[in-house]
Formats: sequence, C-alpha cells, structure tokens
Amino acid sequence: MFDWLLGIQNAIAEVAPAAGDAAAGEANSTAALIQMLLPMALIVVVFYFMLIRPQKKKDKKVKDMLSNLKVGDRICTIGGIYGTITSIRDDNVVLAVGAQDVPMVFARWAIRNVEAVSVENEGEILA
Repeated sequence: MFDWLLGIQNAIAEVAPAAGDAAAGEANSTAALIQMLLPMALIVVVFYFMLIRPQKKKDKKVKDMLSNLKVGDRICTIGGIYGTITSIRDDNVVLAVGAQDVPMVFARWAIRNVEAVSVENEGEILA
C-alpha cells in the first residue's frame, strides 16, 4: 500500500542476506511489520503536534490567567457578563456588574478572560 511512498520493503529485501528462503521470508515479514507500524506511528506523531500539544499550551495559559487574577481587574465570564473584580476567595470571585455595581459571585473557572482595556465611563455605556 505504501510501497511507492516509503520503499521500505524493497530496501530491506536488498539489504537482507541471500542465504536462502528463510532469510528472505524473515525480511519480507519484517518489512511488512514496519510497513504496517510506520503509518500508525506517523498518525500518533501528527495527533500529538496538531491536537495534544496546542491544547496543553492553551490549558497552561488559562491556568496562569486564573491564578494571576487580582482585585480591580475587568473580566468577562463564560456567560458574557462583564464586571470588575471586587474580592477574591479560594474558588469564588465577587464581581461588581452594571452602573450600580451590583455584586455577583462567580466560580473562578467561569472567567473567560481578563480585559486589557478598561472602560472609563462604564455607567454611560451600560445605562
């Protein structure tokens, strides 16, 4: 199936000693085994670099962001609620939301991101 791409079977057959049918049979079975396992190994490597490694980087970035939260940060929750952190407890964050600074309690994991730009006239925008 992959003879045209890899040429492994022919290369092993040429390198194998011409001692007889037993050696040629072993070379063919070894080539078939390599030919079968090499695509599987390539698939695993591709999955690692395309899926697993980027997800680990993303998880690490989110964990660092959640551990670096501080009072006064403007954040967005996973529900789309924007607010300013007024206090932080172990796994809970209290946000001031809206023009009247209504306090809301959220789980720390429910924070999507920290906003880089703070809105100065929040009351005018939300009112």
